Amino acid sequence: MSRNKLWLLVALCCVLAALVACGGGEKSAEAPAAAPAAAPAAAPADAGSVGTVSGTVTFKGTDDDTEIKMNADPVCAGLHKTPVDTNNINTKDGKLADVFVYVKTGLEGKTFPAPAEAKTLDQQGCLYHPKVFGIQVGQKLTIKNSDATLHNIHALPTKNTEFNQGQPFQNMTFDKTFDKPEVLMHFKCDVHPWMSAWLGVVDNPFYAVSDEAGAFSIAKLPAGKYTLAAVHPTLGEKTAEVTVAAGQTATAAFDFTK
Repeated sequence: MSRNKLWLLVALCCVLAALVACGGGEKSAEAPAAAPAAAPAAAPADAGSVGTVSGTVTFKGTDDDTEIKMNADPVCAGLHKTPVDTNNINTKDGKLADVFVYVKTGLEGKTFPAPAEAKTLDQQGCLYHPKVFGIQVGQKLTIKNSDATLHNIHALPTKNTEFNQGQPFQNMTFDKTFDKPEVLMHFKCDVHPWMSAWLGVVDNPFYAVSDEAGAFSIAKLPAGKYTLAAVHPTLGEKTAEVTVAAGQTATAAFDFTK
């Protein structure tokens, strides 16, 4: 056999060996299984099957709020031109603000995804804003310090995880979420003992906080029978039974008179 034919035979053997290694020999590894598709988001309730519940919260009694002394922190004192009171009972003309109203029973077996948008608790003027507010389980809460002084945010839950985190500089933020319903959760500042806020953590989006006219409204509630609870940080809880009809507005009233 000539030298050229020998080299040609060797080259053909190499090509055949390479083809066997790539496709004709051992079976190639199987491609990883595709990730399961995400569960579809719950469809919003049809507009024709939901209603609204609204009402007022009243109070007749002694307003025992007192003036806050902020002199211990000159930064806080300098942020207010007029005296600020504790505002524990925020009432005017017999109407009561800062009452957390939510659906306590009637939604069993239903689930509601947490909203993507965050809620904010701000420390401004050495006070919490808002003082009473709500959030859904799993929804992000952004806690911000708008003051040029040290604050620490000390959460005192009974069902969720306690935390105590300082914010020494202006415009600092951090985020928290809560995995269990809890009404109401107390926040305080250990540096400024007059600072308090209360959070209602619920597993559905049907809640409200009464305004300065004592008014509240909960919209897009599926038609049905419910127990509403109205909770005030210092005056306790009141309940009311309501029946919500599709396309209609039910009413409820709560009286916290001592």
